[in-house]
Formats: sequence, C-alpha cells, structure tokens
Amino acid sequence: MFENRQGLRIPEVTFRARAAGQWQDISTAEVFANKTVVVFALPGAFTPTCSSAHVPRYHELAPLMKARGVDEIVCISVNDGFVMEAWQRDQGADRIRFLPDGNGDFTRQMGMLVDKQALGFGPRSWRYSMLVRDGVIDTMFIEPDEPGDPFKVSDADTMLDHLDPQAPRPSDIVLFTKAGCPHCARAEQLLRDRGRDFRSIPAELSVLRAVSGRATTPQVFIDGQHIGGADELAQHLG
Repeated sequence: MFENRQGLRIPEVTFRARAAGQWQDISTAEVFANKTVVVFALPGAFTPTCSSAHVPRYHELAPLMKARGVDEIVCISVNDGFVMEAWQRDQGADRIRFLPDGNGDFTRQMGMLVDKQALGFGPRSWRYSMLVRDGVIDTMFIEPDEPGDPFKVSDADTMLDHLDPQAPRPSDIVLFTKAGCPHCARAEQLLRDRGRDFRSIPAELSVLRAVSGRATTPQVFIDGQHIGGADELAQHLG
C-alpha cells in the first residue's frame, strides 16, 4: 500500500528542468511556497494514458481550477528535462508546469517510486494527484495498488470536484475545417472571443458528409450536437 501523506510537508528537492534550450534548477520552495498548487504525477511522458487523458484533461480544466484559488498546476514524472520539455511542447499544455524528476528524488521521498523494469521503463512514479497549500499536502488521491496502470482517482475531474463539487464542465467543441476557409476562421474567432476551448480537425469530404450530412465548412459540433456552420454557431452562442 502507498502512504497517504496528507498533512505532511512535501520533500525538499531541486528539479533539473529545460526551458528555451537552457537548464533551470527549480526548488520545491520556488514551486510551492505561499501558493496553492495542484500536482499530478504519472508513469511517463509520451505514454498512452498520460498523453491521451491525464495531461489533456488537466490542461482543459486548468482555468476552472485557477478560478477556484489554485495558483499553479504541476505535472511530475520520472523523466529527464529534455523529454519533459519535448512532451509539454507536443501536448501544447502551456497551462501546466512540467517538472522532470529525472533521478526520482522527489518521487522516492514521496514513497511513490515503483519498479517498471518488466516494461523496460526502470523506476517510475506511481500515478497520484495532490492539492498542496504552502508546501503542506492538503489532500492526496492515490491510484489503487493493483496490477497494471489504474487511472481512477488522480484525474482532473476528481480534483476539480474536490475543489468545487458544483463546478461546471466546459463543453467539448469540435470544428471540421478546411485550410483557407474564411468561415472557418470566423467560427474559430467566435469561440476564442468567448474563451471557449475547441479542436479544429481538417475535413475530408467523405468524412464531413458522413458525420454532418453536409459538404461545406466549417461544421461545428458541441457536446455531440451538430450546430452547423459559422452563422449557426454565432446564433447558438448568442
């Protein structure tokens, strides 16, 4: 079983990070002192669950967490600074601070270092999240000690529910677009002006007809509902 360290101070270590091609030494005091920080730790950069669900959802919900008193959101993994810098860039996760725990010093002192030699990974972090206030662990969500890579309680939605059980969730917005399409650009700008996150997907004609029944772009979907083009989006947004 993994120890729940609620009420204890976080370990004092220095993270060797990379930013803009330069090394940075970042102390835990710099990250946590006089701040409210959400931390989530995971087994490895570029791995499937970490890249497809864990990081993207924290990035998506970051504004809601910060509106509820969180100063910073931190991702920790037992990877080196080069890998973590590249992974953050690949994820487009500029709302999150990525901290490389290359030697596992922080993870080991947290009691969360696990052996993944069978996968060829070596020592890695168990998956967990925590809310830290001025360097003291307020709450921890630790994945159950069971085989595989459980992902049940360290997710962003669980953390947001802890911060505010009534917090609304952002809509899932997808736009099918075409390069050089002025109506696509207008639809994207409408969403940006309202602070809405969205994903634009280059449209193939056959796919566009199959999902929307139309052959023009953009075609906008919000929470699974087909809204239509830029004019219909403007009307929907009011």
